[in-house]
Amino acid sequence: MVTEADDQSPELLGNELNRRGHVVTSWEKLGVVTLEATGVETSSYRIGLPTSDSSPTVFKAYFPPDCRIEAHTHACDYSEIILEGKQKVSGKWLYPGDIRVGLANRGYGPLIAGPDGVTVLVIFANGHWPAVTIGKGDGSTLGRGELLDRFSSAEDN
Repeated sequence: MVTEADDQSPELLGNELNRRGHVVTSWEKLGVVTLEATGVETSSYRIGLPTSDSSPTVFKAYFPPDCRIEAHTHACDYSEIILEGKQKVSGKWLYPGDIRVGLANRGYGPLIAGPDGVTVLVIFANGHWPAVTIGKGDGSTLGRGELLDRFSSAEDN
């Protein structure tokens, strides 16, 4: 569910990029999606045209205290930077400033936020960022549909 004003949708950003060649925005203007199953709050934008599947995709996400996200993978390479709080990934605690680099189609998780929650920045190599379930996960903690509805204007995600 979108919880802030839809000031700068992917379509509006794309129009402005095509017209001017650059855009200035902020996390607040991009809007926030809060995932119903987990309470995760996230914003996103693409580096380049939002309609280009080859454009890298950036997410800033807040995971509430003790939030657990099932093991999963992504169809593209990615990097995650811990900004605030701590997060346990595949049994290892990560702290502010830690950088995790992952390859496409290589599973990881679960993700567990620390007692104060965690804020992360995730950069995906392209538009193939939607989480893919692995193992016994049923996808219920991934928010795939909610995220695609708000943040994807590319052709094939």
